[in-house]
Amino acid sequence: MMRILASLALFAALFTGTAYADAPEQLSSHEIGRYLRTLQVKPGMGPGPATPSGFTGDDSCRWANDGECDDPRYGTGACQQGTDYSDCWRIVAGTEDDSCRWANDGECDEPGFGTGACTQGTDISDCGDVVELRFRTDACETAFNGVCEEPGIGSGRCAARTDRADCAGRDRPMTINDHFFGHDDRVFMNTAVFPWVAVGEIHLDRGSACTATLVGEDVLITASHCIHNNGQVEFSGRFETGFALPGGPRTARIIDYFIDPDWDHVRFSGTDEIDNTDWALLRIDTPLGRELGFVGARGLVDEAGNRGAMRTDLYQAGYSWDTGAHLSGNERCRMTEIYADGTMAHDCDTTRGDSGSPFMIRDGADWYIVATDSNFRRNPNGPFIYIAARSENWIEYLDDFRAGRLGRQTAMRGGVKPGIAAGPDALIGK
Repeated sequence: MMRILASLALFAALFTGTAYADAPEQLSSHEIGRYLRTLQVKPGMGPGPATPSGFTGDDSCRWANDGECDDPRYGTGACQQGTDYSDCWRIVAGTEDDSCRWANDGECDEPGFGTGACTQGTDISDCGDVVELRFRTDACETAFNGVCEEPGIGSGRCAARTDRADCAGRDRPMTINDHFFGHDDRVFMNTAVFPWVAVGEIHLDRGSACTATLVGEDVLITASHCIHNNGQVEFSGRFETGFALPGGPRTARIIDYFIDPDWDHVRFSGTDEIDNTDWALLRIDTPLGRELGFVGARGLVDEAGNRGAMRTDLYQAGYSWDTGAHLSGNERCRMTEIYADGTMAHDCDTTRGDSGSPFMIRDGADWYIVATDSNFRRNPNGPFIYIAARSENWIEYLDDFRAGRLGRQTAMRGGVKPGIAAGPDALIGK
């Protein structure tokens, strides 16, 4: 119960700007977990114009007092100029401080690259290594090509602040809460070719999104937490993939789901006990896999054992928060630890937006999913441990779900009732 209350206090503060007067002195991994698995979807996110002199304004923007500067001149660009004063003024004035309650605890608590418990500019001692990465992304069409193309630094082919890796380098501080493990090794994947054409995005009607992959003509695999909101299933939405295909992306509606019978949203959110149940099979109303192809699924650990699995190259790809509309991913990363509960840790550079994304292996011309991106765990001696649910947890259900013998009625008997989308929600998976 204490964890739940702390989580509620944290997110009340994150999204309403209230103080942490009643919060405990230290947040657990699950108390900040929802933030690290989510991303606010703000209209108008972009580079903004060059910084002018002077800064005045108010807090009339919808996104004001959410802890993140959204002024187009200095922040994300989600707000109109001068309408997010309280979140921005310290950064603009150059007077960042340690006024946050969570300052000087050894952990960066800014939104974006930290836990999100502090307003930007109020945890400078803990976040000093990451502040130069604020409001910078790799959303440019030619990001990750090794050539800096931002205006004033490079050719100007990219908009300001959208060619981060090429202009600022790929080294990342280990204190960052994006999963870059000291270096960002991601590349863009060609979504017109297999298997990357099979990796797409689910956009739920409530306003959230995650990565999902075709594992049948009309079947997807993703993370269960992606289709849950306040303990209820909210699976209604659309799937889009193949953004680079001639004629544009292919789209289908999500019409059914099946989750692990042991899934429990409260236990998942408050403990590390059932991370292996964080998977969901989804059915779409159009057999896109018939046109685009779909990947298989294998239990790599069961087949190869722990040592063999950890020596196997993994290929991961997802719709990360910081790469715009591009599918970004990793080539030849590895499992770093295999757990008896059906999960594994990895060193692939995933981040928010990658929830549900596939970890695949290649066998000749064939591709197989061996895990899906899920969660994280605290590590007292180092950075967080990033967790994926292994395919062994859901392979046994795949054929029956493909054949229509399983669906949401079975999932309901597992204790989770399907919900109805409750209006716009500014959360995006991991």
